[in-house]
Amino acid sequence: MQHHPYLIIGGGVAAGFAAQEFAQQNAGVGKVGIITADSSLPYDRPPLSKSFLAGASSHEDILLKKAVFYREHGIQVSTRTSVINLDLRRRILHCEPTGKIGFEKLLIATGSEVRRLDLPGATLKGLYYLRLLQDAQALRRQIKKGRRAVVIGSGFIGMEVASVLAAGGVETTLIFPQDRVWSKLFTPEMSTWFQRYFEKRGVKLMAEKRVSALLGNKTVRAVGLASGEEVTADIVVAGIGVVPATRLFEKTSLQLKDGIRVNEFLQTNHPGVWAAGDVSNYPDKVFEKRRRLEHWDNAVEQGRCAVRNMMGKPQPFIHVPYFFSDLFDLSYEFWGDAAGADEVVYRGKMESGKFSVWWFRKERLVAAFVMSRPEEERQMAPKWIMERTKINRQALKDGKRGLCSG
Repeated sequence: MQHHPYLIIGGGVAAGFAAQEFAQQNAGVGKVGIITADSSLPYDRPPLSKSFLAGASSHEDILLKKAVFYREHGIQVSTRTSVINLDLRRRILHCEPTGKIGFEKLLIATGSEVRRLDLPGATLKGLYYLRLLQDAQALRRQIKKGRRAVVIGSGFIGMEVASVLAAGGVETTLIFPQDRVWSKLFTPEMSTWFQRYFEKRGVKLMAEKRVSALLGNKTVRAVGLASGEEVTADIVVAGIGVVPATRLFEKTSLQLKDGIRVNEFLQTNHPGVWAAGDVSNYPDKVFEKRRRLEHWDNAVEQGRCAVRNMMGKPQPFIHVPYFFSDLFDLSYEFWGDAAGADEVVYRGKMESGKFSVWWFRKERLVAAFVMSRPEEERQMAPKWIMERTKINRQALKDGKRGLCSG
């Protein structure tokens, strides 16, 4: 039976950066193992809906580290290996095709799984989801053949995929049930701006529409809406969210509630087991609430933090939530948590596409969106959120310097 003092389940961002942290912390040659059902070494996921999907980067480009890194540090990566069940008490994984694998300390970094459509026609060819490398590879091949595409969902993935499809010359329609794009995050003014931006680049937006069926014989030919309308398409991409990948752990003693519950050190309720990334439900010390995040930065930082704790170097995970996105020729960043905000301040000129948005709750800065703005704003946004700095909101709105009023 194989045995590793440190074992990681997962092959995504959290797993890849955890492996790098083990190497940096000198865990030792032959001490670390990675088990992943994927066919690839750990890779970066954000490019799957951006540069990789557009054909601007290759599989090799998106690898977090090349094979030589794992060889040099004696990290054994078992690809195409599925964990069938696990015995946490005896610290053994039962895997296929490798059989039993033992461990002393375990990091769970299984990530998340896409939500799938549950409606007539959901098994037709031509329907795509985007989560894994093979998903992006299949969709990238189809982009070269497709003429008309429908993207379902106007959130993070939906908007990125729609922009790549439209930029690639595919006639693209974005369908969503809300009254405006990404209403969960964007203010009404931001949604209006992005909707106009997308429309100018050829994307047709269909708000307040619900998909009732996919139509076709073996292959999708159209998307049927609850309103009775049909939208012709030979490519359909569903970007309707994800769920934490916890099915493997449902019959274990691990505490599960919207992911695997961990403490501030990312340790589960079971001794010797940690969880990081999309699957981790952790106590956010910045906003004093529990949360589970599905973004790159969270996976990176939690993967690193978990390893330091596994190696006996206690460090609580205290981090301002952050993500970034690329849409056509735009790039923007977001920090914090805008939920419950009672005031919003805009800085810059929105019509120019160079603006920032700042959310406040009870006079405390809780979130910031920055796009094509001075570097100072990028640097100060997470600092102010973390430190709860008192901000002169009128000076912020006026675009003046000297923003701290406390």
